[in-house]
Amino acid sequence: MDLHELNDIAADQRAAQKPCVIRCCMAAGCQSAGSVAVLKALQQAVTEAGKQNTVEVRSVGCLRLCCQGPLVQTDPDQRMFQKVRPEQAPSLVSTLDGRTTDAEPCDPNAPFFALQANVVLVNSGRIDPEQIEHYIAADGYAALARALTEMTPQDVVEAVTRSGLRGRGGAGYPTGVKWSLVARSKGDRKYVVCNADEGDPGAFMNRSVLESDPHSVLEGMAIAGYAVGASQGYIYIRGEYPLATQRLQTAIRQAGRLRLLGTHILNTAFDFRIDIRIGAGAFVCGEETALMASIMGERGTPRPRPPYPAESGLWGCPTLINNVETFANIPQIIRRGPEWFASIGTPKSTGTKVFALTGKVRNTGLVEVPLGTPLRVLVEDIGGGSPSGKIKAVQTGGPSGGCVPAHLLDTPVDYESLAAVGSIMGSGGLIVMDEANNMVDVARFFMGFCMDESCGKCIPCRAGTVQLHRLLTRILDRKATRRDLAVLEQLCGMVKETSLCGLGQTAPNPVLSTLRHFRHEYEALLRDE
Repeated sequence: MDLHELNDIAADQRAAQKPCVIRCCMAAGCQSAGSVAVLKALQQAVTEAGKQNTVEVRSVGCLRLCCQGPLVQTDPDQRMFQKVRPEQAPSLVSTLDGRTTDAEPCDPNAPFFALQANVVLVNSGRIDPEQIEHYIAADGYAALARALTEMTPQDVVEAVTRSGLRGRGGAGYPTGVKWSLVARSKGDRKYVVCNADEGDPGAFMNRSVLESDPHSVLEGMAIAGYAVGASQGYIYIRGEYPLATQRLQTAIRQAGRLRLLGTHILNTAFDFRIDIRIGAGAFVCGEETALMASIMGERGTPRPRPPYPAESGLWGCPTLINNVETFANIPQIIRRGPEWFASIGTPKSTGTKVFALTGKVRNTGLVEVPLGTPLRVLVEDIGGGSPSGKIKAVQTGGPSGGCVPAHLLDTPVDYESLAAVGSIMGSGGLIVMDEANNMVDVARFFMGFCMDESCGKCIPCRAGTVQLHRLLTRILDRKATRRDLAVLEQLCGMVKETSLCGLGQTAPNPVLSTLRHFRHEYEALLRDE
């Protein structure tokens, strides 16, 4: 394939689009609510109404308001309907003629939708993720074409650097710096790895991106391969994500057929292949050195650094590792320019961030907002607040993060501001809690998760998380004293400072943040010495 053929596919797809489109969410959340039956009923209703030539029923990715699935949206009037049942399909089709329906409407101008941004999720809920032609018609692979034909590898690295993009996996390391390190590393073989091992409780951002727009990740990885001099990529994905895996496999096969992956991409000298590796459920394999060990067929345990993956990664070769959301941003940066991306968010935290909004909040689902947006906007305006009427805390960053109390909800969501209040950005899990939540019990839950998921390689994490969990249980059982509370704090510091990898180093964060902001709840459970 060359540039002319790519443009022809886009033009043909746009010309073939029917005047009306009924989009039915077929992401995992809506499928579990029954959207497969809704999609079939809509297709049958269109046929029975004789509208096959004017109406397309399209299977799409996440429409975001997951708590109200199955979701259906009609174009061109942009009406959305929630909790749709198969028997409502005929009346939904009739709305295209101006008739009424008994399906429950969902206001697309509500704060949940109106306050969101569209960068990573720009195609989510609009294109069929299993049709590469839909992605191409939405300017897909145009960024890869531009990079290969108009830019040098160094130009691409500089564009990513100027954009200010930081890794969306949690640490927030500058993406351009990481790319430049791999690009400068010596070696005949280099690798690009996409970390899709999303294991935080309550997190589903990466899964939704892969289910809704897999080609954006493939295109981002290909651009990265060109920039750093790699010809092989791997996507390491959780085994618990069968739908995302299936759609990735389909996307890779389609891109290879059109020679957008493989050899001589777009009739250039650039070769790039992507393979999938499926994880077996170990949370620790989200850590980059454990992930690489698993890809190579070894036991998924971390190793000390240095050397860092940029110097010695897969099979001792320079390796670039970014997560799903980081790669999904790349095509937009190349196509629309680094200055455009840098204008979103804050000077130090540019762009947007995708969150999985869950917990004691009315509107749960997938949310994308500019970095710097206050937590209050996320949970009260977009999320609709707590059904109980009072939010107690918001937990960000998963087991590695912290709990932000309600009086700090005006904290901007950026890397520095969250760190200042004892939490982290993390990969994007955001759990809302109300007054019914006991914060000591919350801390024990996350410690129990880290204890179970510890690989056991280093003693501080292997033994320390067990002791922390026991101390938290002792406090909850009202058997602890102030001496136990002091030991808890000391042990948190030891585990944090001496563990081998990020799992152990961040495991005490939920305990430390709840001690910082909710110490009175711990003290209320202590017995007299």
